[in-house]
Amino acid sequence: MTAIARPSSLIRSIRIEKLDKFHLFKFNDELQARMEELLERKKVDLLTPEEIIELEEIAELDRIFTHINAMLVAQHND
Repeated sequence: MTAIARPSSLIRSIRIEKLDKFHLFKFNDELQARMEELLERKKVDLLTPEEIIELEEIAELDRIFTHINAMLVAQHND
């Protein structure tokens, strides 16, 4: 996989999953596996410069979704 231009280019790798009474944003299996692969390569210092950028962009999207999902859960608990 080549480096992506920006996190929004990953939009097709996103799914909405129902968990209990919530609909949460999740990565599809392919993107989740890619993130895990990149994290493993980072642990052993084997990332290429392109993979470093790719991991940063995936991680940014992960942070965004974590925040949105937390807001959805908090809103439901109000």
